Amino acid sequence: MYKLVAIDIDGTLMNDRKEITKEVNDAIQAAKAKGVRVVICTGRPIVGVQSIIEELKLNDEDDFVITFNGALVQNTHTKEVESQITLTYENLKELYELSLEIHSPLQFFDTENLYTPNRKISIYTVHEAHINQVPINYLPIDEVSKDMLIPKVMFIDDPERLNTIIANIPESFWEKYTFVKSTPFFLEILDQRVSKGNAVKQLAEKLGIKREEVICIGDGENDLSMIEYAGCGVAMDNAVSVVKEVAQFHTLSNNDHGVAYAIEKLILGS
Repeated sequence: MYKLVAIDIDGTLMNDRKEITKEVNDAIQAAKAKGVRVVICTGRPIVGVQSIIEELKLNDEDDFVITFNGALVQNTHTKEVESQITLTYENLKELYELSLEIHSPLQFFDTENLYTPNRKISIYTVHEAHINQVPINYLPIDEVSKDMLIPKVMFIDDPERLNTIIANIPESFWEKYTFVKSTPFFLEILDQRVSKGNAVKQLAEKLGIKREEVICIGDGENDLSMIEYAGCGVAMDNAVSVVKEVAQFHTLSNNDHGVAYAIEKLILGS
């Protein structure tokens, strides 16, 4: 019997209109009623998921959320931080210098805000701010507080340009950081220890849940680590090919209530 299901948001939980359908919500509530823990696991910041947590009623005493692609694990009821792994100011400075060398716009987060050191603000920074309902703050690197906790830095650009940027990142950086391409226009950079898979594993162990009792559902490259970890990894029909290749179960697309279909088949037995 499965005891925990971790669900990505964009391209998975939500359809392309950024809605959680009634079918998906109903399936999640039915899973909760059976005693299954439902955990949102997303690249979004914590402030970008609060309305979703409330909509899905995932804020009971022992409910948790995983944000920033695994950099932050937090109790949604008490707000107590279970785990937080962040980059340092020196990491940010190093990545900013790299962004100048390879001609990539850059943005970064603290736990609540989105920042850009670029006077010319990218349309993708505006997109990120809109999705997460956070303000954009212009902040030159030399004005960043050296004590700032930075869950993630992002290289952002048009998909074709971003592929070129990725190809130009020196090998030494790949060895030092975790890189995940969360969308065709976002490359997210995290501490080397951070991944969705590691965060789900840590949370499952805290809750006394075995690996084979975990389901993880996703669609993007940043979901790969948790799909690989899960006892049952679930790929959306709209998932990238690498996710489909490692998943044990394929569900419908995010526009066809794919999360509901997976829960019904794997947990509710309908």
